[in-house]
Amino acid sequence: MTSAPEILRYAAFADQPTGGNPAGVVLDASGLDDAQMQRIAAVVDYAETAFVTGRDGDAYVVRYFSPIAEVPFCGHATVATAVALAERSTALAGRSREGDARAGSLRFRTPVGPIEIATEQGPDGITAAFTSIDTDLAEFEPATLARVLGLLGLEASALSSELPPRLAFAGNWHPVLVLADAPAFDGFGFDPADVRALMDEQGWPATITVLHPIAQTAAASPRRFEARNLFPVGRITEDPATGSAAAAVGGYLRALGAVAAPARIVIEQGRHVGRPGELTVDIPVSGGITVSGRAVPIPAPAD
Repeated sequence: MTSAPEILRYAAFADQPTGGNPAGVVLDASGLDDAQMQRIAAVVDYAETAFVTGRDGDAYVVRYFSPIAEVPFCGHATVATAVALAERSTALAGRSREGDARAGSLRFRTPVGPIEIATEQGPDGITAAFTSIDTDLAEFEPATLARVLGLLGLEASALSSELPPRLAFAGNWHPVLVLADAPAFDGFGFDPADVRALMDEQGWPATITVLHPIAQTAAASPRRFEARNLFPVGRITEDPATGSAAAAVGGYLRALGAVAAPARIVIEQGRHVGRPGELTVDIPVSGGITVSGRAVPIPAPAD
């Protein structure tokens, strides 16, 4: 009889198991079919679980499932999987003479294409940085934008005049709304079923991203934003930290000319759902966006 696969649990973009975005990780899913992976993702009941289904040359073949469906790409589960592999690898090169740092590179073959990940281990743990595929930007249909605002109970006047709403792509399409007013950002609510219905209708497989620029002094660097990412699946309504959305935001800012690339921004996320985390986003002049952060193991649940 085939033994059940080991299911790991990590909190990505956090230093503590109680922060960031939880992800399931199955490092040996080669014997699982689609139905089995979907069933495991539903049992784990995190926003996504990543499954390493095999190797293609030097690349790990990775698929991602939410509790209800397969998704093309998931940034936080990518970081969690890279950290899990790095922790178990005996082949990571680059240990320093002091013995306090390791570095290595990984390549994932995902449904959206190849993803490069750099890992580095320092005294506080392993950091993983993935580089997305190239980004894209599209206009909202006015009627669709009006529906999104209506579902969130927001008026168009709440939107930033400098950073207009757009659909941003870095592996998944993410609607991006930037709210200028902090009370509006903190105070909006939504019906999860209605938002899910709209997302399914529009073919948005990941999150609706709502941003608020964090006030900083003119000399402060890097620029910081706070994000709320709507992702109604099962008991989940908002994602605590969304790597794919962070990459899309980086592409969005670059395409609008809102940053002078190369640039770095930091996105804070998760405060509204009690799992604060932080994502570092590096925006090159062209090509994919690099998103980095820590991931730490979550203790297995008691039987």
